Amino acid sequence: MAIEIRQFPCLSDNYGYLVRDLDDGAVAAIDTPDAAAINEALSASGWRLTHIFNTHWHPDHAGGNLALKAQWGCRIIGPRGEAAKIPGLDDAVGEGDKVMLGQSRALVRETPGHTLGHIIFHFPDDGAAFVGDTIFALGCGRLFEGTPLEMWTSLSKIAAMAPATKLYCAHEYTQANARFALTVDPANEKLKRRAEAIAQARARGEPTVPSTLAEELATNPFLRAADAGVLAAVGLSSGDPVAAFAEIRRRKDNFR
Repeated sequence: MAIEIRQFPCLSDNYGYLVRDLDDGAVAAIDTPDAAAINEALSASGWRLTHIFNTHWHPDHAGGNLALKAQWGCRIIGPRGEAAKIPGLDDAVGEGDKVMLGQSRALVRETPGHTLGHIIFHFPDDGAAFVGDTIFALGCGRLFEGTPLEMWTSLSKIAAMAPATKLYCAHEYTQANARFALTVDPANEKLKRRAEAIAQARARGEPTVPSTLAEELATNPFLRAADAGVLAAVGLSSGDPVAAFAEIRRRKDNFR
């Protein structure tokens, strides 16, 4: 690998990420949920912050931008579609753009749905993708601004990545997501086993993130909207994955 990744919990259920290029030591914070927690992780690592990569404008993703920029003089890179909403933005990027962290290459993919300008940062050479709130372990982001078609298209971009890709999402929602997933994919034996493993990991206080794309393709109902069993469970006979995705998302929004 050309990058090293440090993951740490912050706020109530967010994860912060620091990514360091091993060749020249450049360090990016993936989003800035909590400036103090990021600084603590930097201090523990002995790293110097050179970049911020923002996935979208929500305060638990960009709220620490200005404080960190003032302290470190770091360069902020974020979504072109939300440029006016990203504090301290230096470089606006969009679909297909290449962002360099030292010698390491991240490809930008536009993934609207949760917000209209949401992007993800994919390090294909390192098998890692920082996916913000587009996809979660066993879940996906709420459609605060986008449509089901936009989110399904965004998820399909992620689904086309190499199956071994590690997905670094922004929240520890997995156990609750597993409980919901079992209601719309009840015959999925891989999901049942994964749900049990997740419950055990959380009981030990362990994170369930990152997951691999292969795991999500096998168990995440939002990626399995075209599966016959999922369609039947949500009362749809049509093979239209967008309609199925919309129904699954509607159910998740009302799940308690």
